[in-house]
Amino acid sequence: MATTNLNISVTNKRMLKRSEAASYTGLAVKHFQMACPVRPVELKQGSLLWDRHDLDLWIDDVKSGSVTDTRESILDRL
Repeated sequence: MATTNLNISVTNKRMLKRSEAASYTGLAVKHFQMACPVRPVELKQGSLLWDRHDLDLWIDDVKSGSVTDTRESILDRL
């Protein structure tokens, strides 16, 4: 019986497109847009990307209960 070796290298991207960021957080894109306070970065003109590290910090804040939405913060995201 012949054997074959397969070497696979997987690199996690740090910067995510909107749909990828939504999927990463477990939210639908529509809900992600409304709920996520993390501001995207425009590394290339016309291309908005979300930093995975910033998303992690936001999720950690939500888990710890330190995120409290004010009327102003909600309106800023709209």
